[in-house]
Amino acid sequence: MSAPRPPAGPVELDLVERPFTERGSRLLVTAGPDGLRVARAEYETPLAATTELTALVVRDPAGRPLPVVRATPAEVAFAGGVSLLFADHETLVLAGRDARASWRLPDGTERTLALDGCHVLAGPPGTWSAPAVRAAAEARWTAWFDRLPPVRADLAERARMAWWTLAVNLLPIAGREGLVPSKYGYVGVWNWDALFHAVALRHAFPALARDQILLLLDHQLPDGRLPDVVHDRGVLADTTDLPRADHERLAGHVGSANGARASRAPVPVTKPPLAAWAVWKVHESDPDVPFLAAVYPRLVRAHAWWFAGSDPDGDGLPEYLHPYSSGLDDSPVWDYGPRAEPPDLNSYLVVEADRLADIAHALGRPADAARWRSRAAAHAGLLVARRWDGTRFTTLSAGAPVPVRTALDLMPLFTGRLPAEVAGALERTLRSPAYWGERPVPTVAFDDPAFDPDTMWRGPVWLNINHLLVEGLRRSGFPDTADELRDRTLAMVRDAGGLYEYWNPLTGARAPRATSGFGWSAALFLDLAIRPTADRR
Repeated sequence: MSAPRPPAGPVELDLVERPFTERGSRLLVTAGPDGLRVARAEYETPLAATTELTALVVRDPAGRPLPVVRATPAEVAFAGGVSLLFADHETLVLAGRDARASWRLPDGTERTLALDGCHVLAGPPGTWSAPAVRAAAEARWTAWFDRLPPVRADLAERARMAWWTLAVNLLPIAGREGLVPSKYGYVGVWNWDALFHAVALRHAFPALARDQILLLLDHQLPDGRLPDVVHDRGVLADTTDLPRADHERLAGHVGSANGARASRAPVPVTKPPLAAWAVWKVHESDPDVPFLAAVYPRLVRAHAWWFAGSDPDGDGLPEYLHPYSSGLDDSPVWDYGPRAEPPDLNSYLVVEADRLADIAHALGRPADAARWRSRAAAHAGLLVARRWDGTRFTTLSAGAPVPVRTALDLMPLFTGRLPAEVAGALERTLRSPAYWGERPVPTVAFDDPAFDPDTMWRGPVWLNINHLLVEGLRRSGFPDTADELRDRTLAMVRDAGGLYEYWNPLTGARAPRATSGFGWSAALFLDLAIRPTADRR
């Protein structure tokens, strides 16, 4: 029996964590101390630098300010019948009568407007009918929310918020509609994020899910590597593409070796290999053999790059050549140097080989499928033989074991190919006080000296880690632990108030520097909520 569809009703926008914006729009309306602000979302640019107007205030004929009484995805409603609406993705209009609006331009110029209909506030000039604009906006959002798959009643409010987050983070990027991580500072298509976004979009918009993957494959480098970011001005694919501030921050974080290396020669920058995993999930939801045929050779080249271009010691176990390539930019793993080999990377490569086998089989290539299965088994065996010390999987930096204990130590569960005694030991470690609490899984063990509950990748809970571990536990034969981890993760997000980048595992609150409206948190919350027993493979 399926779960009931979430009850109808709009998402309430607070105009702080949840701005008024629109699918495909760069404009964001937020609340400020002196009124509303309109700014434009751009790659690597703070909103303070893209402000279009500030101090937007609406007043009645007597000069009294009219407060915002309600903000929904379709409308910001002021007292007195005045509304702020999106006429289209680039046009923001203010509609009403018998009121006056005032605002300030970035150069300090004050503007006023007597409201007597529908007026363009930001965007190209044009004539609009307020009733028609409002009706169209409501119809757009009704159609979007009608595609939200069923979830449990207690998760419905957060699911609607997550579904809205996915919609408003969709922007035109490099010729496709790409889902950006957040319009607050992450305006581009990041490699890892795109794959997690596809996992959620497959439930209702499989073609859009495929586009997230194709955005990366469209920009595959000649050596087979996938870029880290696809953005308005090109791609980020090595250290020459990094903003200067990133070089300075990383040099301070991992020591001068990183800065010196980056200044001498470009270092590849990508993200962990999960593209075949995401492709196969989309295909399972909406089979499309021509799509598989189109992407298969590119996925094969991407997989091969890790062994040809990211295994400097040639031991058959690739490593991350740059902190950004791990997706865990500020992990204490990087305190020991700018290159590292946590056990997650080679776990992902095992799963990728297995998914490439699935794709090859679907394409009618049994010999390819058999080779990929053999490679998956051999690589899992190599990982165990060389990195399992009898207690944990070790992380290496500059060839030496790193003492810090992170959730990545547990990621070999994701392969589903560990010997029973090794998988059992990892599951017991996960359920020990080092990692298990009311809100698991901390990205650094609770009892490790490096644990910091509020600092990015140094302790907070991230939904991608939990999602992959849920799948890995199920694949490794621990369905009860998988279900419990899933339920605790969903409860944490449900009770926290928003879709954040990461959460404090001790309090369940948003960590102070975590961005809000974060795409993969919305996507993976939805995937866990929609499919409680999914991904058993």
